[in-house]
Amino acid sequence: MKSNDRIIKPELVSDARTGLISRIITDGDWNWVRPDSERHNDESQKIDPGNPANYYESTLAPWMSFPPLESDTQCELVVIGGGLLGASTALHLAESGVETILLEKNAIGSGASGRNGGQLTPGLARWEAESMLENLSYQEARRLWKFTSAEAMSLIDDIAAKYSLDLDRKHGHLTAAVHPGHMSALVKAADARHSLGDHQVTVLSNYELREHIRSEIYHGGIHDDCGGQIHSLALNRGLIYGFLKNGGTVHEHSEVIRIEETPAGTRVHTPSGIVTATRGVIIAVHDDTHSLLSQDPATTLPFYTYVGVTRPVGGGNRSLLPTGTAVYDTQLQIDYYRPVRDQRLLFGGQGTGMRWDNNRTVDYLTSRLRTVFADREDLELDFAWSGTTDLTLNGATDCRKSGSRGQIYSVHGWSGHGVAQTVRIGKAITDDITGASDDFAMLAAIKHTPLFMGRQLAPVAIPLAKTLLGISTRLAPGKMISF
Repeated sequence: MKSNDRIIKPELVSDARTGLISRIITDGDWNWVRPDSERHNDESQKIDPGNPANYYESTLAPWMSFPPLESDTQCELVVIGGGLLGASTALHLAESGVETILLEKNAIGSGASGRNGGQLTPGLARWEAESMLENLSYQEARRLWKFTSAEAMSLIDDIAAKYSLDLDRKHGHLTAAVHPGHMSALVKAADARHSLGDHQVTVLSNYELREHIRSEIYHGGIHDDCGGQIHSLALNRGLIYGFLKNGGTVHEHSEVIRIEETPAGTRVHTPSGIVTATRGVIIAVHDDTHSLLSQDPATTLPFYTYVGVTRPVGGGNRSLLPTGTAVYDTQLQIDYYRPVRDQRLLFGGQGTGMRWDNNRTVDYLTSRLRTVFADREDLELDFAWSGTTDLTLNGATDCRKSGSRGQIYSVHGWSGHGVAQTVRIGKAITDDITGASDDFAMLAAIKHTPLFMGRQLAPVAIPLAKTLLGISTRLAPGKMISF
């Protein structure tokens, strides 16, 4: 789609349209499912079993589709991947006057960017303030923390204001301790942030936490004013909307099968067309990164995670979360949850090396939901889905600049914590290309350990790692370890 075609702003609807069918191609990696709605005896809740949309799709009005690339063309920059990182990079490039084409192998927001928990947390993947202080000089740690916290959050808010986007943006989140011993780790984390000049985090006692969460299983926690929550697919589409408004071009269903460096530029091959990029390429995907950069060793392991959304909560969400604040907990396999539209609760967690089937996904999420809110057996899921993300050994995102002329950028290893940072790193890539800042060099300087056959061994490596971590937590239950 060119900028002079009709551009539709993403629009949220009041509640999920349960009869909506997804236009996203599923290949076994992602699945959109709902539990058997017949048990509710509610004809209006039944949907076509062919390809039901997940919750995020179902709460957005019909939107644009984009034609596949079907010819050879040329531009300055090519962005591969239409998730949050790709969309943010493309937007900032277009705003800077750089001629940019974005290629997406499926539909915009079809991967983790449009299907995650929607919680905005500071930090670089699993690197929080403590990790930055342990691995960097104080000044470097302070700069990186600001980049991945205040700057990341304010950038999203600035984009939303600039393009008048409704993203269901809420501010603040909680981290709830499932063991009394975890409070010392949370206090230490808060102290690390304070030392870096961030005073947006407050330690809460058990009784103070209950003002936010109607659950008896926690032992205190912290409240983070920097974090928050957002409708991730609305954000993803909003970034693309801004990209189009600035003259960008998008092609969906245009999988990149090969990247070739030539004297004329970098040639990006799809099954039905080639784009020659005169200034460079941004690889904004995680599952295909290593196949497209075959000369670089893999540094990530893929894993599956799971999310569900309840039916409207009896008594409303405030009966569970009186202040409406998003929550993480501190168990090994974290639970996270937050209120969403029409008095529903989004609830997610877990990480596995192989994808669970639909029934196991629903059973697990329902059991965790009723563990947290033990007196609410009426809570049931209307939507549940799974998808992949990836992690690095050191917990930080792997940012690279490669190619014979340093014109190929790639970022992966989000570890399930990257909604805000993807947007900020997209701007950092643009700033590196235009010479506006050296923020990307700061990210690329972080060292990562190559993983021999890491992606192939994930189905074995992740269960083994979780078993060893589980033994460790049983031996020392007060030690906080989260996967």
